[in-house]
Amino acid sequence: MQINISQLQKIYGQQTVLDIDQLQISKGELLGIVGNNGAGKTTLFRLVLDLIQASGGEVQLNGQSVAGSEHWKTLTGSYLDEGFLIDFMTPEEYFYFVASLIGMSKEAADEKLRFFSRFMNDEILEQKKFIRQFSTGNKQKVGIIAAMLVQPELLILDEPFNFLDPTSQILIKRMLKEENEARGTTMLISSHNLNHITEICSRIILLEKGKIIKDLTPSNDDLQEIEKYFSVNAD
Repeated sequence: MQINISQLQKIYGQQTVLDIDQLQISKGELLGIVGNNGAGKTTLFRLVLDLIQASGGEVQLNGQSVAGSEHWKTLTGSYLDEGFLIDFMTPEEYFYFVASLIGMSKEAADEKLRFFSRFMNDEILEQKKFIRQFSTGNKQKVGIIAAMLVQPELLILDEPFNFLDPTSQILIKRMLKEENEARGTTMLISSHNLNHITEICSRIILLEKGKIIKDLTPSNDDLQEIEKYFSVNAD
């Protein structure tokens, strides 16, 4: 899925939290978004998903405005936070519900869930627990799996490595790369961890106070530039 962002702004009161003149993301790009807290990463994701109303400008997916169309919703998978979960369901019920939204049968969903078996590590399915009873890390896994289960054309994940143990972090990076390479899925991934982003992403943008200040490829020189930026801000 191709994404075109133009003159996009989000303003709360007197504060501009996002201000992007132009951003184009090609089909199949695996884009990493980095920035300190308050940089505008989650706000950008919420605008792309039409979860909040833009103060100006627009986001287009495959040439159609997200605010004026619905077609893109069945082609998109996303997980930003626990608010995306229906926590009074079991993981199985939630996965089947998400699958049903695109007309996927339980049998087909079960088949696709096998792809995530190592990632689930026998801690998600058949636990006879509601999602709200799971640890934060396993809730994160449920959200990521549900977002990927529908094999979307566009996948958006906000801080997907948070709360995961090192093995699970390695597995999710591997799964994202495999899906991107096999299906050409466009992916937007944010993280505070530069190592995770640089390992999997083909392009990285750096946000500061809602603006794009760097648009880079993960070469050694570019990575040093990003690391220098965060080091300067830490001094």
